[in-house]
Amino acid sequence: MELLDWFNKGLTTEEYTAGMKVNKEEMNKIYSEYSLSNEEKEKIQVIKNKGLKVIVISEDWCGDAMLNNPILLNLADEAGIEVRFILRDQNLELIDQYLTNGTSRSIPIFIFIDQNGKEKAVWGPRAEMLQELVTSERSKLPDQESPDFKDKQMEMYMQLRQRYQQEEELWHTVAGSILAVLSKIE
Repeated sequence: MELLDWFNKGLTTEEYTAGMKVNKEEMNKIYSEYSLSNEEKEKIQVIKNKGLKVIVISEDWCGDAMLNNPILLNLADEAGIEVRFILRDQNLELIDQYLTNGTSRSIPIFIFIDQNGKEKAVWGPRAEMLQELVTSERSKLPDQESPDFKDKQMEMYMQLRQRYQQEEELWHTVAGSILAVLSKIE
């Protein structure tokens, strides 16, 4: 399938949100509480009204999607970008074209296309600074063979999840990362 076919097959934001069973409240909270800074509004002018569309490969259970999707949706609202969601687990054929580090089906992945379906940019699954944060937190975990590894890992994920929901600085970090990719679109 071509990217435009994937876009047309995708769920609207309303359909995706209606089908969410996990992280719906948290995603909606971030969406409603995040607002673009003046600098972000300025940067988005470059791609505003370019007729871009974005395919979001996602799943509702993903903590990174909980954070990144509502930021993207706010940027898309401001820039006039049409958004469609493709569920990763039901569409491995698509995600397998966008593996992280060539091996991982990490999400979300944002595929920006033009009106003809030509890929213009890809972003995801995390802003670089967020990746550094996650890597740093993982480095503090005990060895995987340790009896308390699973508990400590779960505790780490819960703490990150709380930060994702509360720290506006992280929201603007994500927005800046997405905008840096979008600014390169000609």
